[in-house]
Amino acid sequence: MANADLIVIQGSNMAECHPVGFQWVTEAKQRGAKVIHVDPRFTRTSAVADKHITIRAGSDIVLLGALIHHMIENDLWFKDYVVPYTNASHVISEGFAGPEDLDGLFSGYEEDLLGYNNDTWQYEEDPNEPDGIAKDRTLQHPRSVFQILKRHYSRYTPEAVEDMCGISQEDFSYLADAYAQNSGRDRTTCVAYALGWTQHSMGAQFIRTSAVLQLLMGNMGRPGGGIMALRGHATIQGSTDIPTLFNLLPGYLPFPVAGKHDTLQDYFDKAVPKDQKGFWSNGDAYMVSLLKAWFGEAATEENDYAYHYLPRLTGAHGTYQTLMRMFDKGVDGYFVLGQNPAVGSANGRMQRLGMANLKWMVVRDFQQIETATWWRDGPEIQSGELNTEDIDTEVFFLPAANHTEKAGTFTQTQRLVQWRHQAVTPPGDARSELEFFHELGKLLREKLKDSPDPRDRPLLDMTWDYPVDEHGEPDAEAVMREINGFHTSGPDTGKPLDTFNQMKADGSTAGGCWIYTGVYADGVNRAALRVPGDKQDAMAQKWAWAWPANRRILYNRASADPDGKPWSERKKLIWWDEDESRWVGPDVPDFPVDLAPWSKMQAGTYGPAAIAGDDPFIMQSDGKGWLFAPMGMKDGPLPTHYEPAESPVRNGLYPQQESPSRMLITTEGNELAPAAGAPGSEVFPHVFTTYRLTEHHTAGGMSRFLPYLSELQPEMFCEVSQELAEEIGLDPYGWATIVSPRGAIEARVLVTARMKPVRTGGNTVHQIGLPYHFGVGKEALITGDSTNDLLGMTLDPNVFIQSAKAVACDIQPGRRPRGEALVDFVDEYRDRAGITTMTGQRQVTYQRDPDTMKIDQPPKLSEPEHHEGDKLV
Repeated sequence: MANADLIVIQGSNMAECHPVGFQWVTEAKQRGAKVIHVDPRFTRTSAVADKHITIRAGSDIVLLGALIHHMIENDLWFKDYVVPYTNASHVISEGFAGPEDLDGLFSGYEEDLLGYNNDTWQYEEDPNEPDGIAKDRTLQHPRSVFQILKRHYSRYTPEAVEDMCGISQEDFSYLADAYAQNSGRDRTTCVAYALGWTQHSMGAQFIRTSAVLQLLMGNMGRPGGGIMALRGHATIQGSTDIPTLFNLLPGYLPFPVAGKHDTLQDYFDKAVPKDQKGFWSNGDAYMVSLLKAWFGEAATEENDYAYHYLPRLTGAHGTYQTLMRMFDKGVDGYFVLGQNPAVGSANGRMQRLGMANLKWMVVRDFQQIETATWWRDGPEIQSGELNTEDIDTEVFFLPAANHTEKAGTFTQTQRLVQWRHQAVTPPGDARSELEFFHELGKLLREKLKDSPDPRDRPLLDMTWDYPVDEHGEPDAEAVMREINGFHTSGPDTGKPLDTFNQMKADGSTAGGCWIYTGVYADGVNRAALRVPGDKQDAMAQKWAWAWPANRRILYNRASADPDGKPWSERKKLIWWDEDESRWVGPDVPDFPVDLAPWSKMQAGTYGPAAIAGDDPFIMQSDGKGWLFAPMGMKDGPLPTHYEPAESPVRNGLYPQQESPSRMLITTEGNELAPAAGAPGSEVFPHVFTTYRLTEHHTAGGMSRFLPYLSELQPEMFCEVSQELAEEIGLDPYGWATIVSPRGAIEARVLVTARMKPVRTGGNTVHQIGLPYHFGVGKEALITGDSTNDLLGMTLDPNVFIQSAKAVACDIQPGRRPRGEALVDFVDEYRDRAGITTMTGQRQVTYQRDPDTMKIDQPPKLSEPEHHEGDKLV
């Protein structure tokens, strides 16, 4: 990031939310870089940027799509990079059709699937090409990815940006010129985003659009380029590498699916097939090594390495699906670790009501957070919706050690695995996660040691032999050794693996996360390396360790041209050394080190052996950066603008209003506001967006209990523009009530020029800013209504994250009602808007009259008979 010539921060308030990482933006500025901040609010990031551009929340794809259109139409894209390194030349199958042809849908949409069958998105076959993919390297074929891309974004114009994003054409030109001038052979642009992009029903596609733009401009795999997924906690990246996600295994291996991956061979054939380019072809070795790490000697070739011990997915099992199962009394017990769903998860009221249906729950935290106390002092106790004496949930609160009281690793935005040393011993009964689960595992195994039940074998056969110190704390380095991997047989038995290329599918290696292999090579804890910056070069390879293989910039083969020469001396990173016949440079090459740039793929080869010299994106099945995604995205191969799940603005680009693939949870308590133009939409005319304060940490468990931080930000507040305050009579520092179809909260009023109304669709849209750190309870030093009580559960279909950054609402002067009157107040709003549980629940939001071809709005749906979890029956 420090090497960037332009940094575009969009979907993030980096200076306040990632202040340590922001030092590299400051360093880039000192070297002459320009910084542009695109955000609904003017923030401290905006204050130090060269330019702040106000955008309507949720319209980012329009802006990014217009940048793509601008670069193509004005011939500003980096052709010498795009043609060899992306799939621009690949020809898509004849059956493909896009939103321009289908009123906002792609071919393959199936109402029964509530999503897409992607058969028509695939590459056309050509037996004359070594990889079997039809190509037109002139990019003129009408079904080449480049021509499809060009056509798709042709309607994303500066005029559309002005009309839909509220961004003037002058500001758009400033951004487009800066982007073009700082991309190419000699200059690079970096994009940084955070939850402002992810927390949308199309969040994954927001990020995809920036990836398309960065590929088009030649900014991927190069110093000062790329896309920085800014992480708000020290090891959120680590929590996806070794996942807390239901649908992934460590190292991004897909989780087995019932009926699809029933045998280990099924898994190999369908999840990590051999007949593809690149290193995913070795997925069988990564999977078998993982099973050996987990089950040791019990994992043998004869029993498919205990693959049958793994559970199988039967659908989505994310936090919101689990919540709906709670309502159906389908969940007995619930562990809450490092989370505060009573405050921090979408639709807080439903979170608390759902937990009232549990038999038991365990909360591990530093303080008695609201998730531990909702049953006695939560908002529903006050409103009368819950009565403590009637709640059967048994809550166990167990004290947890904090980050200074335990050893282990943090993996941050840059994939840098950094060791933290224990500073002090945890007080009293507080334990680290490592000790807690290690001890729990020992107790369960002891309890089941004589069990003849086959269902208990996975627990009993797990490797669970970590050494402990005098306090009972397991050795974190022993866990790291297992994650790194080691040889299980032969002369090197027990020796740590050096690279993931040493992993085998024959059971002779074990490893808990293949991408981390090398962090403990030679028995050295490389995450703990701390060579100061002034004693090494700028790549800082001896400061901690970056996965994979300590590479600091992913896909860095793209930093050299197809002949292996640096694009420019100024952006030199790795290059082909003809004398040494290998790739060299200050970074670890993210490419087969001895594969010459002129090497060609041979027909019939697969895996790493099939990589050609101009295939820099070695984890892709074709070795190319994907401008068009033939697979992997459930809501379309090209990012397309749809309005947020709740929006007071009509989609000005397509008849389809919202994403047809958005994941809906249809149930009482999760009602949606009517779409723009529908009856009742005027009841919720404004939009709020959520954000974080520097002084508080997420749901407040680490900050609202501390006097100093509580004093710095003592009350829940809302940021409103001067225009909105005057329009509805809000007094500075007085009270306001904010209402959505799910609930109502109160907040102090902060009238500020940092929030500005935007003109869009011919109307003025007021945007309201709400921090999300406050909660109702009696334990914290400061409390306040929770913003997340206003949020609905409409999810991105790829990653199941909630929409939190653009939500329809109303705002009134004064405090909210108390007790039962609060319930009546929200009900009155729903009645006035004509909201039912089916409002906003139609996936395809329009229909055409077959005779006139005129587009009509869909008829009103009847009420559902009942629901089971999140499934409408």
